[in-house]
Amino acid sequence: MILKKLRNDVLMPQVGLGVYKMTNSKETVNAVGEALKVGYRAIDTASYYKNEKEVGEAIRKSGIPREDLFITTKVWNDEQGYDETLRAFDRSLSLLGLDYIDLYLTHWPLFDKFIDTYRAIEKLYEERLIRVPGVSNHHKKHLLQLENKVNVMPMVNQVECHPYLQQRELKDFCKERAIAVTAWAPLGKGTILQDELIKELAQKYDRTPAQIVLRWHLECDTIIIPKSVTPSRIKENFKLFDFFIEKNDLDKLANLEHNGRIGADPSIDDDFS
Repeated sequence: MILKKLRNDVLMPQVGLGVYKMTNSKETVNAVGEALKVGYRAIDTASYYKNEKEVGEAIRKSGIPREDLFITTKVWNDEQGYDETLRAFDRSLSLLGLDYIDLYLTHWPLFDKFIDTYRAIEKLYEERLIRVPGVSNHHKKHLLQLENKVNVMPMVNQVECHPYLQQRELKDFCKERAIAVTAWAPLGKGTILQDELIKELAQKYDRTPAQIVLRWHLECDTIIIPKSVTPSRIKENFKLFDFFIEKNDLDKLANLEHNGRIGADPSIDDDFS
């Protein structure tokens, strides 16, 4: 397990389980439970995913001390605004069955509300109801607006990132401000696993294509939250800490960048509803 020290000295696991699109209650509880058995200590959910209750159930069943876990959730677009975000947080906290949340994120930068939404997150941080304030899908222009309006800048920014969309400019900007970057869709929703270079490296290192991509993220100092409900895949996605990718191969992977975005582009879109 690799821990990433955030700006306020909180340690965040660099590998967590994402639970997006886990809509079957039993399957979700089992997947989170399996991940916790394997060694994952970070779980990433959101109110939009409609599975916070199941995540909380799996946490309780695991018997793992709360202080050993790192739980992330997010406020969705129709919950944004200052007062609305505070109410949304209370709902998430209740569904998860927790006393606090480790990392709370604005899910998307809704153009007329994201500043007030983050101010509410800042208040939750000041009240110690969350350990880390953060955002998701925020581009440079959004972070610059926050910089002029808030007292405590986000400490994490969760964005789409994979070898076809490497986010170098945004990551450099975040690094200058000590904002850690988490990759959602770290495997590019599976499409990049058929890339010839990645398959070649998988053979060279005797790993799976997914492990090559996930290890590349770690080499790039990126936090990752791969998702799976399959026990064997959950284990595979966590077995990343006993090998390294050589620099010349990292250079080859860098050349895969071609702005291959899968989701909405927060640098140009304002309506994420």
